[in-house]
Amino acid sequence: MNLTQREALLVLQDGAVFKGLALGKIGTAGGEICFNTGMTGYQEIYTDPSYYGQVIVNTTSHIGNYGVQLHSEEESDGVKIMGMVCNYFSPIHSRHTADSSLQEYFEKANIVGIHGVDTRELVRHIRDKGVMNCIISSEILDPEALLLELNNVPDMEGLELSSTVSTRNTYEVGSEDARFRVAVLDLGIKKSILTNLANRGVYCSVFPAKTSFAELAAWNPDGFFISNGPGDPAAMPYAVETVKQALDTDKPLFGICLGHQILSLASGISTYKMHNGHRGLNHPVKNLITGRCEVTSQNHGFAVRADELQDHGKVEVTHLNLNDKTIEGIRRKDKPAFSVQYHPEASPGPHDSHYLFDEFIKLIKQA
Repeated sequence: MNLTQREALLVLQDGAVFKGLALGKIGTAGGEICFNTGMTGYQEIYTDPSYYGQVIVNTTSHIGNYGVQLHSEEESDGVKIMGMVCNYFSPIHSRHTADSSLQEYFEKANIVGIHGVDTRELVRHIRDKGVMNCIISSEILDPEALLLELNNVPDMEGLELSSTVSTRNTYEVGSEDARFRVAVLDLGIKKSILTNLANRGVYCSVFPAKTSFAELAAWNPDGFFISNGPGDPAAMPYAVETVKQALDTDKPLFGICLGHQILSLASGISTYKMHNGHRGLNHPVKNLITGRCEVTSQNHGFAVRADELQDHGKVEVTHLNLNDKTIEGIRRKDKPAFSVQYHPEASPGPHDSHYLFDEFIKLIKQA
């Protein structure tokens, strides 16, 4: 389907206005604006449940030029972002294996977007002012009216979203005859994480976000996995309590992204909302245990408080962000439990951190 030349507006919470042209569905949509610096993998980004409630700014110049592939490049059951902003949106795609154009994909998913925006100017604005809500419209072109509409968009801080994107029913991934059984708490999990576990001989049972610990334990797993997901970790006491009980079993536990923050909260370490989160494919992280550095894929707007880890008797820092020194990984000294803030499955992104899945399997073997 061809793009129209219909005008569209992007209005930020602080009143900044950016003009452009409509893409995707004609309509109005709002959410927390954030930018991803990745040069590729846009379909995986749009279908990552961790982006639920957010409007994505793609900083790379061209978006849509290789179309979309259904299923094979989707990280969930469909698009999870609220809207998209880019500079140049390609009306054609060149990959012969593509199932459709990105425009058709967005239309079917009812995603509103805007292109023709100077994303360099926009990203500088967000970088300096900090994260905030925004609204995109291709049907309302009055900035004042859109600012009023923006009042209906909830703030991400204090927002619980995992139960919205989590599976409704428990399901299994991997071979039933696999050597290991892992109970997965789905807070907004990506498919590629489950693939990485299954490829290592793990039979996964994936449970809804608000599943009680008793139900997870009744499956008799060899370990527990706490997934990534959207929203404010401090608004998820149900998940924190589940992880506390899982830790009491002394069975191996591994958390990624939101799972990292939930493990931290369960260990008595609080989280905070960042001025700007980390979203991209090239964030440098140092493994403090091995001394090696990794190029990592990241997507988070909350972080763990470093000052509360300095004299913590039961938790140690294992990974550190080399850009801003934020905490990227922890492990319990008294339990076989660890977590990382970034995405070792890296879909999209580099594979420097795949070893973390092997570390989890090693812990299960030892247990």
